Amino acid sequence: MYLKSIELTGFKSFAKKNFFEFNSPISAIVGPNGSGKSNVAEAFRFVLGEQSIKSMRGKRGEDLIWNGSEDIPRAGRATVKVTFNNLPAPRDAGDESGAKKIFDIDFLEVAIERVVHRDGLNEYFINGSSVRLKDVLELLARAHIGASGHHIISQGEADKILSASPKERKGMVEDALGLRLYQYKRAESERKIKKTFENITQVEALRKEILPHLKFLGKQVEKIEKTESMRGDLLSFAREYFKHEDAYVTSSRKFLSAERKPLDEALKKLSQESQNAKKIIELESGFNTVQKEKDDLTREIGKLEGFIITEQKLIDNEKRLSSSDEFKTVKLKEIEELFREISALFDVQTVKKKFQDFINERKHHTDSVLITEAEVRISDFRKKEREFEIFLEAMKKKEHEISEAEKAVFRIMSEENELISKLNLLKSKEENLNLIEQEFKRELEEVSHIVGIDVLRYKDEKTLLSEGEIESRVKQEERKREIQKLKIRLEDSNTLGMEEVRKEYKDTSERDEFLARELDDLKKSAESLDSLIKELETRLAVEFSSGLEKINKEFDNLFTTMFGGGEASLSMIKESLKKPDLEEEDLAELEQKIEEGLEIKVSLPKKKIRGLVMLSGGERALTSIALIFAISQVNPPPFIILDETDAALDESNSKKYGDLVNLLSQHSQLILITHNRETMSRAGIIYGVTMGLSGISKLLSISFDEAVEVAK
Repeated sequence: MYLKSIELTGFKSFAKKNFFEFNSPISAIVGPNGSGKSNVAEAFRFVLGEQSIKSMRGKRGEDLIWNGSEDIPRAGRATVKVTFNNLPAPRDAGDESGAKKIFDIDFLEVAIERVVHRDGLNEYFINGSSVRLKDVLELLARAHIGASGHHIISQGEADKILSASPKERKGMVEDALGLRLYQYKRAESERKIKKTFENITQVEALRKEILPHLKFLGKQVEKIEKTESMRGDLLSFAREYFKHEDAYVTSSRKFLSAERKPLDEALKKLSQESQNAKKIIELESGFNTVQKEKDDLTREIGKLEGFIITEQKLIDNEKRLSSSDEFKTVKLKEIEELFREISALFDVQTVKKKFQDFINERKHHTDSVLITEAEVRISDFRKKEREFEIFLEAMKKKEHEISEAEKAVFRIMSEENELISKLNLLKSKEENLNLIEQEFKRELEEVSHIVGIDVLRYKDEKTLLSEGEIESRVKQEERKREIQKLKIRLEDSNTLGMEEVRKEYKDTSERDEFLARELDDLKKSAESLDSLIKELETRLAVEFSSGLEKINKEFDNLFTTMFGGGEASLSMIKESLKKPDLEEEDLAELEQKIEEGLEIKVSLPKKKIRGLVMLSGGERALTSIALIFAISQVNPPPFIILDETDAALDESNSKKYGDLVNLLSQHSQLILITHNRETMSRAGIIYGVTMGLSGISKLLSISFDEAVEVAK
């Protein structure tokens, strides 16, 4: 069996997970009206990609989700998963038609799952992997299965093929014949060729847009090429100039270096001669100190001489005073002491004697202590004076040394100043040479930029010039003026941005060439797609014509069998479409669109009935069943679901219907949703669906007799 099972969870009345396994060529699902058994057929539509909620008796996606009851709350999503056996399974030894897999993918089982959420979001899965709806539809189309149409027929839709428009009926037949995949390919090719023509228009517009700019750039490049010879002249002239200028700078720097060498050596020698520069500096800085010390010593000696004179006068004075009574002096302390002694005496004679003794003692007394102390000080002064004089001689000697050092310093400074003057002159020459070199390099860089290459490449091409080959400065100035003239001419020729113009011209040309190639590729692609579309249309037309012929043969046979005679067929018709809101003159200018469709022609035996509108309800039911079964016989789908398509049949016609079911089951697996006892009897497995007060559909696997009771 190709169809293995279907699993419903939260889908409509199937609140809980319910699992239907189909292991018989004919399976029946029975149950009373309102039990939810037809929801199984709608679950097949849903999982196979049906997008019309209305066809599944709903208005929006959440209408397909279990809405809750007192016992079980409403579900957040509905899930349906259908599983196919993808093993090669020939039906009998003589029939190889079933020996191939139903799906052209490398899986033994293929499970297609669809989930709808309350917010309207839909998810699709193939063997658990998330995919797009497009992927599901293409996979099913290649297996000759669609979301709706010939292989899922409900009671209300059994008559659909009769009441459909010719165009819709043609689409149903095309779907049944397995032409949907070709139609997908044709639609995809038509979409691609439309996009290709849009791209062709865009590319042509782009080429047209860049053409004026490309022509302008071409003229600019022509002007640029005219400056190339002038650029070559500049390069040739500049090479000679810069070659000699470089040699002049190199030679002059070498000469100045040679001139600087003896000056640097002389300066170094002076530096070595004044090796004790620190000492000389110290001597120079100490010269004033020595002079100060010498002056201080001289003053000190003068002071000592003054002290000696003063002390000698003190001795002489003391001696002079001691030899004369007139100038005798008495110390106040002695008089005070004498006063205290006299005050203690009461005897006048004693007082007269005390004063007399005091006077006599002082009259003949000389202060030897004072003289001795003065003589000692004079001796010390004389000794210190002799030391100062010795030190003063040393200072004079040191002063002489400093004077000689100063002379040496002045000489070295004089010679250094002379050398520095020469070095400054040399430095001025070097700075001037640096300016010449900087100007040389600036001009070199400027000319190199203009000509686009390093002008001094000649160093790699030729040996440097000897001193005798170096041109005079006058000659170089002449060359420089010529170079300036060439530079101005090149600048006037708008050489700036030349490479950018070349690059833009190259890029624009390449883009135009790319667009030309792309345009050619697009045209080839359009031709290829047009050829493919024609091939697909031819194949569709051939296979449709062939299939229609087979369908008509089967349709007529089945119709004749069911009605005991008569005729039935499908025929192609063409209709012209016109827009009713257009004026007549506008209609004349419009190309009329031709629409093809299928018309059903029937005639019943022993009745003057020609056309569907004259058929009764039962006759319409038998006619639609005959046509549906005829279509299924020509290109059998893997499975067919018949949802109460036998409801309007009486007992005799039910048996004919049952025989047709057996015939149909030889080529397709059948799932029958029915109340009909005769139809039930043809099933190998029967599932019963019941619904309690909670509104939940429940699944039962039952026997035939139980099925009859459940169906009632």
